[in-house]
Amino acid sequence: MSTANVSPSNNMATVFKDAVAGFLVFLIAMPLCLAIANASGYPPICGIWTAVIGGIFCSFITDSQLTIKGPAAGLIVIVAGSVTAFADHYGLDLKDPAGRIEAFRYSIGIGVVSGVIQVLFGVFRFGKIIDFFPMSAVHGMLASIGLIIISKQAYPMLGIKPAANVEPLHLLIGLPEKLGDTQISVAIIGLTSLFILFSFFFLPFKASKKIPSQLVVLLVAIPVAQMFEPVASYYLNPETKGVFINVPSVLKEPAGAFFLPNFDGLFTLVGAQYLLLFCLIGSLESMLSAKAVDLLDPLKRKSNMDRDLIAVGVANTAVAFIGGLPMISEIVRSSANINNGAQTRAANRFHGIFLLAFVLLLPGVINMIPMAALAAMLVFTGYRLASPNEFVKTWQIGPQQLMVFVGTIIVTLATDLLIGILSGVAIQFFLNLWNGSPFTSTFMAPVQIDKEQAGVHRVVVSKSATFSNWMSLRSSIVSEGFTAMVIVDLSETKFVDHSVMEKLHELEHDFHRAGGNLTVSGLQEHKAETDHPTASRRKLPLPAGVNPFSKI
Repeated sequence: MSTANVSPSNNMATVFKDAVAGFLVFLIAMPLCLAIANASGYPPICGIWTAVIGGIFCSFITDSQLTIKGPAAGLIVIVAGSVTAFADHYGLDLKDPAGRIEAFRYSIGIGVVSGVIQVLFGVFRFGKIIDFFPMSAVHGMLASIGLIIISKQAYPMLGIKPAANVEPLHLLIGLPEKLGDTQISVAIIGLTSLFILFSFFFLPFKASKKIPSQLVVLLVAIPVAQMFEPVASYYLNPETKGVFINVPSVLKEPAGAFFLPNFDGLFTLVGAQYLLLFCLIGSLESMLSAKAVDLLDPLKRKSNMDRDLIAVGVANTAVAFIGGLPMISEIVRSSANINNGAQTRAANRFHGIFLLAFVLLLPGVINMIPMAALAAMLVFTGYRLASPNEFVKTWQIGPQQLMVFVGTIIVTLATDLLIGILSGVAIQFFLNLWNGSPFTSTFMAPVQIDKEQAGVHRVVVSKSATFSNWMSLRSSIVSEGFTAMVIVDLSETKFVDHSVMEKLHELEHDFHRAGGNLTVSGLQEHKAETDHPTASRRKLPLPAGVNPFSKI
């Protein structure tokens, strides 16, 4: 029997394991939720509401067993950009608390509608849209998000006031000149926190993987910050909201903990732009993370991406009505969930319940967390998204993929996320044409399906197999179901790009888990760009004297 459909029995042992995993994920999620909300221009408590709704609501709708839903650092750039753009559009002063809240309310109005659109994406089975984007462009987008986070959070981590309205690239370049303005007490907290996070990341000891590094950061940073507090009140401005995090006592002053959306911004060009970004980038990141978590699941259970989109969309709509950030399936917290022994989606529910209890009963503890420690957590997250290893891995796949990857990063840093990801698509598209991919097969690969003896289905692909025609090609491959015996014959293609090679490898695993078999053949006459198994392949001209109708 395939393990794809096996779920742990709902007994007390399973419940206990899920509760323990949920508690440990809560310890990681709590400071990250606060940090992400604050960096996004939202009141910090709004990040907690996102994780609470994501944990409790989504766990009843999605069939994704081990993903943790909540705010993600990858969306900071979009959400913070929407708050700033609405402030500029309506002439609001972000240094004024009232102006900041009003700009934020326009942003959560976008969040409500984007959640509804995500539900429609799932209902009409648009989950497959993830397959249209070339993989190197997607990774380039994530790396550029990481660099933007570092550029913005390095300043509060060191106690430096960043220049206003400066692009991320200039913030990165200008940081060395600003080091003389470092507030020593704040920098000690921030750099110590960053050192702890990197130490846990690189330590080889298994025990370090079981202890949440974010918890250790808080245990160190909170007492150090209390010691430095008399000399640390150096920049109480709206962007940092002080040296310490600030959340209201929900039970005593609920009016300060919840916020209603303003939908007027929907009818502006700014609103249309960010509605597209919320829906597109949020859905793309969420599905990528959910797919990655499925690969980590010890029981190899596979999520229904359309159903998961519906769950995330419903939760996003609900949480935006009370002021929360948009949520996705979050890869770091989901990985911790798996590593800590989670068995079912109840672990996500427990993590949401623990967060809710903590913010209701112990808000005073949250208000002792120093901003510099939260900024360090985001700098570390940014490093993981844009680590040097990402550049090395892309180079190993092929120089052309590095061109797409770096091109996406440069354009994103110079413009914005939407133009950046579209530029990555354009670069990959023109590279495919340059490699001999016929224009006539750009969006539809000619496919012939032959049924052979013993129930084997041969899918013969002509012209090219690229990211832009993968959706139609995939439909042909899985037309007989994942329990079938399928051979994908690429001998008639002139070019097969990296995205298709990677997705074919994923499909091989999907077929195997479901009890079927997928075999890729016909690449003997193709030359790979590098030795990497997912490198692109281009068909070589036949040597002189070789019969073009013979099969090698």
